[in-house]
Amino acid sequence: MHKYVKFFVPATSYVNQTKTKSSPPAIGLVQDTNSHISKNFPPWRPTPSTNASNLIQHYLKLTKIRLTTLVVVTSMAGYAVAPAPFDWSTFTLCIVGTGLLSGAANCINQFHEVPFDAQMSRTKHRVLVCGRLTPLHSVLFAAASGLTGLTILYCGVNGLTASLGLANLILYTSVYTPLKRISILNTWVGSIVGAIPPLMGWAACANSIGPGGWLMAALLYCWQFPHFNALSWNLRPDYSRAGYRMMAVTDPGLCRRVALRHRMLFSAPILDTTNWWFLLESTPINAYFIYLAYQFYKESSSSTSRKLFRYSLLHLPILMTLFLINKKKWFVFEDSDNENDKLGIKNYI
Repeated sequence: MHKYVKFFVPATSYVNQTKTKSSPPAIGLVQDTNSHISKNFPPWRPTPSTNASNLIQHYLKLTKIRLTTLVVVTSMAGYAVAPAPFDWSTFTLCIVGTGLLSGAANCINQFHEVPFDAQMSRTKHRVLVCGRLTPLHSVLFAAASGLTGLTILYCGVNGLTASLGLANLILYTSVYTPLKRISILNTWVGSIVGAIPPLMGWAACANSIGPGGWLMAALLYCWQFPHFNALSWNLRPDYSRAGYRMMAVTDPGLCRRVALRHRMLFSAPILDTTNWWFLLESTPINAYFIYLAYQFYKESSSSTSRKLFRYSLLHLPILMTLFLINKKKWFVFEDSDNENDKLGIKNYI
């Protein structure tokens, strides 16, 4: 009564169907695996690495070159719009000094936030987190950049611009950076930090700060709320994991309201900074910016936040360009005319 069941394994399941030895296929398999690994992974490099080929790239990443470029551009706009004669040497020194100070501030910021950057997907590949440079190396680089930038601004531009740069460096590294883990007020402090560079450019050109300089600072201050709040909306898991106190994490409703509340100002012609064409030309781009902020406030999705953030990157350079085009007082040829008048008076005398 016993029945026997026979199991037949199909021939396709055998690894080696030939009568030859299995060593050659094994060697080929190992070679294919190694080639696959070499394609997917970069070659091994020692860390920390201070080779000349990599050092410049590391320095650029330490300074957050994109953010530093934005800071320099806003200071350039402040210099160009200021109602004073344009001097190329002062303009160049202002750019270099502002860029060095901004790079030093960003380097110090990364030095303090290494353990927290390691927990965020957006920042876990930074230079200090990955150990490509030592913390001592980054601190020395920040000190050299900061001292050089301050010296350039104080000796090559004026004391007011250097004072504003030093205040901004201290505010960013000693107030904003630690406040990110304490209170949502860090967003307001960070907006003040972003509003100071156009004041530095204005002060470098005019050796004082007029109503137009404060207007540009107010525009930068208001612009940063929809810009940063839209950026931080999709980064809420990262900020929460790292322990940062951001509006998007602790109070999402306030994040949406603040992004809509801080809209652009239209008082440039009233302050005698630009002509009335600026009001006409800037109204459509400001209206669309407010519309995107309203959509973000109403729906608060990843799509609306991305649209608001991307448009903010276009809105600022367009607005600064309109400021420059519609500048009311130009002093390009004033110095040469004055010199000719003086020479004519001397010749007449």
